[in-house]
Amino acid sequence: MKGAGIRLTAIFLLAAVVLVAAPFVGMKNLTPGDVIGAAADAGEARIFWSIRVPRVLLAFVAGAALSLGGMAFQALFRNPLATPFTLGVSGGAAFGATLYIRLGISFAALGVAGISIFAFAGALTSILLVYSLTRLRQGASGATMLLAGVAISFSFSSLILFVHYTSDMAGSFNILRWLMGRLDVVGYDSLRTALPLAAIGAAIVLLRCRELDLMTVGEDVALSRGVDVRRDRRLLFAGVSLSVGGVVAICGPIGFVGMMAPHICRLLVGADHRRLAPASLLFGGTFLAACDTLARTVIAPAEIPVGVVTSLLGGPFFLWLLVAGRGGVSTALDRG
Repeated sequence: MKGAGIRLTAIFLLAAVVLVAAPFVGMKNLTPGDVIGAAADAGEARIFWSIRVPRVLLAFVAGAALSLGGMAFQALFRNPLATPFTLGVSGGAAFGATLYIRLGISFAALGVAGISIFAFAGALTSILLVYSLTRLRQGASGATMLLAGVAISFSFSSLILFVHYTSDMAGSFNILRWLMGRLDVVGYDSLRTALPLAAIGAAIVLLRCRELDLMTVGEDVALSRGVDVRRDRRLLFAGVSLSVGGVVAICGPIGFVGMMAPHICRLLVGADHRRLAPASLLFGGTFLAACDTLARTVIAPAEIPVGVVTSLLGGPFFLWLLVAGRGGVSTALDRG
């Protein structure tokens, strides 16, 4: 227990270091003193405050939301492969945002960008479809819902390809570039859009740590301890859909963060969600901020889409889990 607490503190310190240091990476002529001193009006200082800082903060928020969503789904379905992507939430959000780009429209409602509204609507549609499919079968289990989510995810992927194919050259490029994952923002508008949605989803998950612990053991145990499994599952689905929809609308479908970060944190701090949830939040944000820093510097001045970097890391990580049999992956596959 004590060791887990120390490691959680170490994750917090690592997150603080990355948040402070990442904006300076690649800015050779800028020092910390320049951004608060007399040189604050210099060109690089303006780039620092209007591009680098919001980009790192957005990466942290996006990574935290994806990681926390993956952790929640893995607990709900007691399956290490359950993430917002395998359950169709990200696919629905991606389709909504892709459709918005394809239609070429632009609007906002109550200060929320239209693409975020479309993405959340797509995520919510995905969840409703998954629930509708599972309700058709009496006594459907979490595994059935997971399979339904995978089917819905494949369906949305096909629809995205169809929309992409029917777009013109400019629209096709924009959709393809967005599908690779992107964090190249200017100013704080994107952060102001994503942060409230991610915060609401994170609050819902963090306030349900006890319920997640019990549902990880089993639905019957959770019910015997007074947990309203159906209500809490719906609430967690809605919270994760809200946060993931907001992130995907702005950053695109960045893969593998929701699978890798919770697994790593589970190895570091254990399976108790009172420690695992904050660890996943901090580590997921730190991980994506570090990946984005790597993406924009490794072949500078060109950039690699951050989704490409996370996928390159995620594939070998999944294979390592599968071969080593750690994190319960092999056991879960054998049960299936």
